[in-house]
Amino acid sequence: MRIGAFLLAAQFPGRDHTSVLESALAAAVAAETAGFDDVWLAEHHFMSYGVCPSAVTMAGFVLGRTRRIGVGTATSVLSTQHPVALAEQANLLDQLSGGRFRLGVGRGGPWVDLEVFGTGLERYERGFPESMEVLLAALRGGRMRADGATFGFREVEIVPGPRTRPHLPVVVAATSEPTLELAARLGLPMLLGMDRVPAEHAARIAAYDRAAAAAGNGPAGHVVAALAHVADSRGRAREAVLEALPRWLGPGLAGYVPVDGRPRVPKDPREYARFLCDTHAVDTPEGCVERLVEQARTSGAAELILMVEAAGEHTATLDNIARLGAEVLPGVRAALA
Repeated sequence: MRIGAFLLAAQFPGRDHTSVLESALAAAVAAETAGFDDVWLAEHHFMSYGVCPSAVTMAGFVLGRTRRIGVGTATSVLSTQHPVALAEQANLLDQLSGGRFRLGVGRGGPWVDLEVFGTGLERYERGFPESMEVLLAALRGGRMRADGATFGFREVEIVPGPRTRPHLPVVVAATSEPTLELAARLGLPMLLGMDRVPAEHAARIAAYDRAAAAAGNGPAGHVVAALAHVADSRGRAREAVLEALPRWLGPGLAGYVPVDGRPRVPKDPREYARFLCDTHAVDTPEGCVERLVEQARTSGAAELILMVEAAGEHTATLDNIARLGAEVLPGVRAALA
């Protein structure tokens, strides 16, 4: 069982972009010191939900500031960038980091990003399978060409090739049945979000296993996101999260603007914060251990990545990371060994 820290670079009210990004960088370095196996970096555009627009760029900086910890993207949005360009950057980080980089990719959403970057709704709605095929071919290095509906180019040499063979680790954010089936066909593990309960994750993993078997692939080690905040009492942990989280979720979730004006019903920030407190590790150290072990066992996850910024303040995040490393992770690992 691997346990990672999940950093959104969340812009809570009253904080500017500089303080948010510096805090996220400090949290990534602190996660290595605290004993986390990995740190995963989110990517968003044009919203306060997260102010890191390039998870790959930030991953490169974090890799340069750390020595041991794995660094991944959760996720790099494939619908708004060229898959070969993303593969080149990923291979470069794989080479320079000694194999510590992991690439999480997602289809993204029907957001205004598609208009700004010129990739369009068609690429989002129907182009993801082709994008994934081109990405994986480029990640393997060597010579390749493309003759698809979206990507067509003459044979080129991908440089650099990967250090990790046949390619660096890739996970796919899977929030829909077509993406789940694509990941299973490609034999790639899924990244599952913290907006579902462990039993729902287990059902998705079971569906993946059926689709993978039909494609001639075996089971994969899936990554499940969770929220974790530790305090001296469960009441204090919930109070900190319920006070801070809605202030970020309200304006943050409002940043998801559909490119085509389709109706969208956003989550209620307070209800969603209560759901996260009720279903995730927001508790004492002992309670957090119990909840994370339950999440891992019920879902069947191979790795948990813990969103650690829920209290909103820089010092609170660093304290949460340190306490999770010292008081929670050892118990979780011992129980799941």
